[in-house]
Amino acid sequence: MSARRWVGTVLMALLLPMAGCTGLPAQTPPTETTPKVLHPIALGPGERLRVLATTSIVADVVAAVGGTRVEVSALVPPGVDPHAFEPTPQDARSVAEAQVVFENGLGLEAFLGDLVQSAGTGAPVVSVSVGIEPLRAGNPAAEGETAARAEWDPHVWLDPQNVILWTQAIEAALTALDPPGAADYAQAAEDYRLELRALDTEVEAILAAIPEGQRRLVTDHEEFAYFARRYGFEIVGAVIPAPSAAAEPSARELAALEDAIRSTGVQAVFVSSVVTPALARQLAEDTGIQLVSLYTHSLSDNSGPAPSYLALMRLNARLIAEALAG
Repeated sequence: MSARRWVGTVLMALLLPMAGCTGLPAQTPPTETTPKVLHPIALGPGERLRVLATTSIVADVVAAVGGTRVEVSALVPPGVDPHAFEPTPQDARSVAEAQVVFENGLGLEAFLGDLVQSAGTGAPVVSVSVGIEPLRAGNPAAEGETAARAEWDPHVWLDPQNVILWTQAIEAALTALDPPGAADYAQAAEDYRLELRALDTEVEAILAAIPEGQRRLVTDHEEFAYFARRYGFEIVGAVIPAPSAAAEPSARELAALEDAIRSTGVQAVFVSSVVTPALARQLAEDTGIQLVSLYTHSLSDNSGPAPSYLALMRLNARLIAEALAG
């Protein structure tokens, strides 16, 4: 398939009416598409497309595809949990000034709908998760509180194969908005896809040090389903059995998780750098296992250990391998 025809195919997917990710029956996966046709934007000489991304991770990938033709900023600052983000009036102004907004989708940015409405913007909101089949958060066979909280897992970026799909959606959207940049976007996207494929291979090699019987994960909340599926891990449980750390576990759920940790020999509980780890720390102390902090929802600042998506994935792989390989 030619590059032009491929972009056209992705654009057809992007331009379908949005099915959304709320108010759906529990058994129906959401479909991520953009809500409107993307019309070309007239840019002056030397003018760059003004792009707003919801998270620092989305912003990093958009910048990799957009290159010098785009000016990208992130709405949720580094180190802030997107599940719990509360926009300010300045954020509404940032949305109003953007020519396009890129979101992860799948329910991650619960704040975005009201923010876009208050900003009164006509800029399109594009989900980068077009074409990704979401995984169910939680245990579909569970009963009671856990089953009632089960949702679709938005943490698709923890599998680099999904971020390859992101680049396709981003390339198609940028090409539609800025047709003169089509060749630049196509080249940058393909170059970055090569890096993502190399990253996937590298992560797999790092994690190969972990014996099969020790590939078990306990996390602060349900965020590693895509990672676990890609790299062959079993998820024993989560401190908060929901896809958002803003939820509250019950005493019964915490007791059941402690029992599972002891019976399976789990060696560590992994927590996101944006989450206050009080419950996870108590769980680690009660069960005698390690507490390991990972960058899962946000990049670090430029001087930190995870200033890019590629660095984030390499760092997490190393930390997981160090915790579980022994």
